[in-house]
Amino acid sequence: MRLGCIADDFTGATDVANNLVRAGMRVVQTIGVPRDAASIDADAVVVALKSRTTPASQAREESVQACKWLRSLNPPGQPSQIYFKYCSTFDSTAQGNIGPVTEALMEGLGTSFTIATPAFPDNGRSVFKGHLFVGDVLLSESSMRHHPLTPMTDANLVRVLQAQCRQRVGLVDHGYLRLGAEAVKQRFAELAREGVGIAIVDAIDNQDLLTLGAATADMPLVTAGSGLAMGLPAQWGFEPNDQAQRLPKASGGKAILAGSCSAATQRQTRQFMDAGGAALALDPLQLAQADDPVRDVLAWAQPRLAKGECVMVYSTANAEAVKAVQARLGTQQAGETVERTLAGVAQGLAGLGVRQLIVAGGETSGACVQALNIDRMQIGPQIDPGVPWCHAHSPAACGEGMHLALKSGNFGSDDFFIKAFDVLKDGAPA
Repeated sequence: MRLGCIADDFTGATDVANNLVRAGMRVVQTIGVPRDAASIDADAVVVALKSRTTPASQAREESVQACKWLRSLNPPGQPSQIYFKYCSTFDSTAQGNIGPVTEALMEGLGTSFTIATPAFPDNGRSVFKGHLFVGDVLLSESSMRHHPLTPMTDANLVRVLQAQCRQRVGLVDHGYLRLGAEAVKQRFAELAREGVGIAIVDAIDNQDLLTLGAATADMPLVTAGSGLAMGLPAQWGFEPNDQAQRLPKASGGKAILAGSCSAATQRQTRQFMDAGGAALALDPLQLAQADDPVRDVLAWAQPRLAKGECVMVYSTANAEAVKAVQARLGTQQAGETVERTLAGVAQGLAGLGVRQLIVAGGETSGACVQALNIDRMQIGPQIDPGVPWCHAHSPAACGEGMHLALKSGNFGSDDFFIKAFDVLKDGAPA
């Protein structure tokens, strides 16, 4: 194993795995920290945690445990790099969890310097002068300022991260990236001598990520969104190849579960319905009062699946509607009610023969994968930047293989739900 990744949510894990596979690495993604590693044979292993919005102390503990397990996969003395992956919108409150987890991993690995950059230009995430842009607007002016769990109201990443860290946070601005990897390395050394422990690094295009990959290939620890994964494999001799992306041929029913309330997922659900797709909306207030909401959803889905239709079950709503529900149920209960229902629906759909499943939203994806009792996945072809199809075996599917796409709420084109299933034809990359 050359690279061990720790992702703070399930969609983020498939996101970084997708970029590594496209760059030629054989990748296995585990759901949580496995009990053993006897059957793992891969160039990179990605551990998917559900730690983005947990208490910071819990996120630190789980991440350090994952780091220790990943390091145990290699014989003593064989080097490997640890990659802490977080969202390309740097989702984190003033209390964490990006800063506390980064410092805990630095301590565990015995390193005094690392980098941080959520840049992913292919998905419209760029960092310039330490400020994060979503498309053409600052993060603080994007829809993320209304996020129900991690509202991002400051685009200055040095300031955001410094509020969470004991380490001093500095900046490697774009001027160094233009000069190449050696100039970036020299800047790292300068910052380290000045007492900086974590450096925010600018990146506005893929070439910047390739340069940064070359500059960080020997670091014990890097922290980033999934974009940096584009720049690392080539430094270790890997080259893109279609075979690394190939999955078994797809079959069975098709379904979509959308728990994200992001603007992108709202557009995607609307386009699916506008195209005539069968869709059922979930009302959290009604779910909280229903005797068996999962049974009701499955009763709606079964006849449609029997006719070969793709079905969508969604709780996606705009920010005002989400706040109204949170005011009635409380933020935590509102989220848990939807997650619990969609997780039960995922399990039930597998029992009804669904073998091609898209899940939108990091928290929803985590709940659904755990309900399906999936412990590891093979990463396959990309649907859109940051979103691949995966293949896994689930007891809920009678032990058969299932194809899964775990989509970050903010990712994907407006027609994502319509085009995604075409990518699986014959298991070949698009």
